[in-house]
Amino acid sequence: MTEIDTSVPHSARIWNYWLGGKDNYPVDEAAGDAYTAVYPGIVTIARSSRAFLGRSIRYLVTEAGVRQFLDVGTGLPTVDNTHEVAQSLAPESKIVYVDNDPLVLAHARALLTSTPEGVTAYEDLSLYEPEKILEAASRTLDLSRPTALILSGILGHVTDYEQARGIVRGLLAGLPSGSYLSLNEGSRGTDPDYEQAQDAYNETGAVPYFLRPIDQIAAYFEGLHLVEPGLVSVPLWHPEPAAEEPRPIGQHGGLGRKP
Repeated sequence: MTEIDTSVPHSARIWNYWLGGKDNYPVDEAAGDAYTAVYPGIVTIARSSRAFLGRSIRYLVTEAGVRQFLDVGTGLPTVDNTHEVAQSLAPESKIVYVDNDPLVLAHARALLTSTPEGVTAYEDLSLYEPEKILEAASRTLDLSRPTALILSGILGHVTDYEQARGIVRGLLAGLPSGSYLSLNEGSRGTDPDYEQAQDAYNETGAVPYFLRPIDQIAAYFEGLHLVEPGLVSVPLWHPEPAAEEPRPIGQHGGLGRKP
C-alpha cells in the first residue's frame, strides 16, 4: 500500500476539512485556512457541491426509481455519503465506490457500511481506466439495469479537457438505457474571485483543479436528456424549501438520463 504523506497538503483532505470532516492533518488545515483567507466562499462551494449530490441521489431514488450507483472519484467519507442517502430511502440500493487514493483506501471501511438488504463495495482503480471500472463494478452491480454514475467534483483534476470528456463517454458507454449521470464541477463565468483564487492555488505546485466554462461542463451531458432545470449553479438545482432565495455560485451541476 502506498504511504500516506502527511507532510504536504492533499486536495481530498483539504476538501474534507472544508466539509467539516476529521480526516485531515494540520498541514491540510493550514492550506485550507490559507485558501479561505483569500476566498472565504470556498467553504460554501464545497458544502453546496455535497448538498447537490444528496439532492440528486434523493431524486434518483424517489423519482427515477434507481437502485444502483457507481460513484467514481468518491473522495474521503464525510456526511451524507452516496450509500447513506440512497439506502436511507431504499435499503436495497447497491453502491460501488471507485477511487485510487491511498488515504481513501485507508478509510474504505467507513465507506463499506451497508444495510443488510443492500451492498456497498469499494474498488481501488484509476479514473483514467473506464473499462476496468465497469468490469469491477459489474461484480456488484447488474449493469444491464439502470445505474446512476456519480462524478462529483472530480473531472477538474483531469488536465486535458478532451480526455475528461472521453472518460465520461467511456463510463456511460457501459451503462444501459435509463441510466443517469449526476455531475457537478467548479465553473467559470459566475464568480471571478473564486477563479482568481483557484488559478493562484493551481500555481502553488499542489495537485491542480481546473475550473471550466459552463459550456464545457454542459458537453459532459452530450447525448443525455437533462432533468429540469438542466445544468445550473448547484444551489439552484431542486433547492430545499428555505427562507432565503438560493444564489448562484461557481459550481454547476445537473442530472442527465441516457435514452
